[in-house]
Amino acid sequence: MLINTVLIVEDTASERELLSHYLQEGGYVVIEAVSAKEALDKVAEHKPDVVVTDVVMPGMSGFALCRALKRHPVTEDVPIIICTSKNQDIDRLWGMKQGADLYMTKPFTRDQLIRAVQSVGG
Repeated sequence: MLINTVLIVEDTASERELLSHYLQEGGYVVIEAVSAKEALDKVAEHKPDVVVTDVVMPGMSGFALCRALKRHPVTEDVPIIICTSKNQDIDRLWGMKQGADLYMTKPFTRDQLIRAVQSVGG
């Protein structure tokens, strides 16, 4: 699958800008959402090829977003990368159980992010 569009779900502006910058440098079209609820609307509207989400956000967590996307027939096949500072094994295990395709911890490099997006694209 050729990946063109990536949806970033991150409530911290500086993190969101960094992710967006790295991905745009990598040649991707980037859509941004500041919350999981906004992400659900944007997924329906833009149909991104990959979703990169934080875990700790106000309202709905990245784990809950993951579950919601994987339970919906239209979005169940969209790869999800959890990108978080939560680096405990239990967090990683829980993220994968929620349907994440890849679990990445902050801080990360541009190359690590690009490789992660490429790897879930099949």
